[in-house]
Amino acid sequence: MAVARPLTLAELAARAEEEAQRLDRELEEIDLLLQQARIEAARHEQRRAQQGEKVTTIEGRRQPSPAELQEAMQQLVTLTRRTALMEAQIDVLAGKQRVLNRFRDQTRQLAAGLGEVMARLPVGQDETGETSAALPPALSRAVLNAQEDLRRDIARAMHDGPAQSLTNIVLRAQIVERLMSRDPAAAQREAHQLVGMVQQTLEATKTFIFDVRPMVLDDLGLVPTLRRAAGDRGRRARIPIEFDSIGADLRLPADVESGLFRIVDEALEAFLKARPERVAIRLDWTDTEVIASIGAVAVRPPPAVAPASEAEAPPEEPAADLPPALAAMIRERRDAAAAAAIQAQRAADASVEVALPQATWKGIVQRATTVGVHVELAPDGHALTARVGLS
Repeated sequence: MAVARPLTLAELAARAEEEAQRLDRELEEIDLLLQQARIEAARHEQRRAQQGEKVTTIEGRRQPSPAELQEAMQQLVTLTRRTALMEAQIDVLAGKQRVLNRFRDQTRQLAAGLGEVMARLPVGQDETGETSAALPPALSRAVLNAQEDLRRDIARAMHDGPAQSLTNIVLRAQIVERLMSRDPAAAQREAHQLVGMVQQTLEATKTFIFDVRPMVLDDLGLVPTLRRAAGDRGRRARIPIEFDSIGADLRLPADVESGLFRIVDEALEAFLKARPERVAIRLDWTDTEVIASIGAVAVRPPPAVAPASEAEAPPEEPAADLPPALAAMIRERRDAAAAAAIQAQRAADASVEVALPQATWKGIVQRATTVGVHVELAPDGHALTARVGLS
């Protein structure tokens, strides 16, 4: 059985460039489809608005014809469904366009990175890259970019085809269509539920896409993405998350920006699994570097305290006929016991830090080493700090 020859770096670079050119052609086709879809959507929206005005006119009559009203309502539902489908198609095409644009740019960056690796290889070095030496930093970043490309592919697949949810929506739309001829009031209620189902499906899809690969990271940068991730994760976990960014935030290189986001997000997810009382995220932007820190604090459960015996109970107010020295001693013991009780209660209410799991820390260190981020973990594991230089 013949064994396929490994591709050389030059062949890999050439294939990457060919893939980028193929993506250019696909983007041109998507641009045309997007223009046509927008024209169709505008036409359907205009017809739907006109039909809505017609329904309103019929309902405003003193004695509207039930048959005419039913037919107008059915046409309105049909036009509304077509308009919604066209708008969904536009969203899908626009999502494909954004993803393909980023994938094409990353493919060209990969081809350029492979070219730099070939230029740095010493004379006589095997071009297939089979060597026991450590991979060059440019190639390591290319591997990390390939992983991010895979995340984009998953996000695109989920964005394009949430089949189960769409099937349920289609079934509900068919129910509405059947009810239009028999019970318009019930059809209207079903239509409202259908709108709610579409909105829930859309929100769930957006959440999944954000978790896999947040598109806002490429569009807006690190700070808005981390702020949204903190808000979403905190809301789902029902744990308050404090987010603060000090200084003027800047755009970082794509691989560094993505790596820093993953570091903070993975630490946040690990801290939240421990059910802390709160989590704090802070970004400090200076002239030379950006410092990202994240820490979690959990409430210590109150210690079990055995009931005090009668001998250990705080003394009551001394009797009036006792000698002054003995009365003063009793009051001193009473005050000391009260102070000890207050101190014990404060200790019970004190907070403890939540430690970052070692498995999460190991993965963060590997990612940080690849993208050139310096990370530090507090001795007790309750806080993580990541530093990136600004060039």
